[in-house]
Amino acid sequence: MAALALINNSMKKNLLAKLGIGRDKPTFIIAEAGICHNGDMGIAMRMIDAAKKAGANAIKFQTYVTEKRVKAGSPIFDILKKCELSPENTKELKTYADSVGIIFFSTPFDVDSVFLLKKLGVQLMKIASFDLVNKQLLKAVASTKIPIIISRGMGNKKEIDEALAICKKAGVKFALLHCVSAYPTPKDGANLRAVHTLLEAYECPIGYSDHTLDITACLHAVAAGATVLEKHFTLDKNMEGPDHKLSADPRELASLVAGVRDVEKMLGTGKIESLDVEKGTRMYRRPSK
Repeated sequence: MAALALINNSMKKNLLAKLGIGRDKPTFIIAEAGICHNGDMGIAMRMIDAAKKAGANAIKFQTYVTEKRVKAGSPIFDILKKCELSPENTKELKTYADSVGIIFFSTPFDVDSVFLLKKLGVQLMKIASFDLVNKQLLKAVASTKIPIIISRGMGNKKEIDEALAICKKAGVKFALLHCVSAYPTPKDGANLRAVHTLLEAYECPIGYSDHTLDITACLHAVAAGATVLEKHFTLDKNMEGPDHKLSADPRELASLVAGVRDVEKMLGTGKIESLDVEKGTRMYRRPSK
């Protein structure tokens, strides 16, 4: 019985690593579909296809009931209502993503949506920057034991610590993403040194959720130590909607994935030693006589 308990405990501990997320893993790249499907299931499914083709590890949507997310009369109420996915829509998208071979997950914005996603069998959930301080939602997500990716946009150290404490108490694995909640984020506002700060402060996988207008910040974030990347994604930047302009299109997403894999190769081991690629020039060294 004790051995079985140890095995079960080990499996729980490795849920995040099993998905390929960890400090010692290749960068886990998330195509953030968000609401860029505009409420059109055909577009949403084509986004899944395009994200898979580009080489992303996962595609993420949003799960919410508009009336629970914002007040009636809010400037974004109508946009969110148009893009709201029903439980049936969400199930259909997950089933399709599973068939394509890309990880489907979502950001829940209310407690009912948390348990809908759990029922559908998602392998990850996301806490948006706006809900970093939403303890009720954090506790609901953590209670499912499903690994969590948390964005820290607008959050200070105390708020991050409190959010992570909820996850630790529940015994759920998590990754933390540096994020700047400005849409779009100017290049001089990306604050990528925060990736290193978070790596020093926490033991969990650290990543970056990007809102700049191109892929440069993502590549630099990987060089800084990020092992999870999230980039907003659209099929067409000219579509109507609030997020399309700051999102990567399929060509840019493919360039992002290829660029990240190149950066990973370039980073090497960090060891200070003579390298195999230097063998051909080693014979020309000039030691003193």
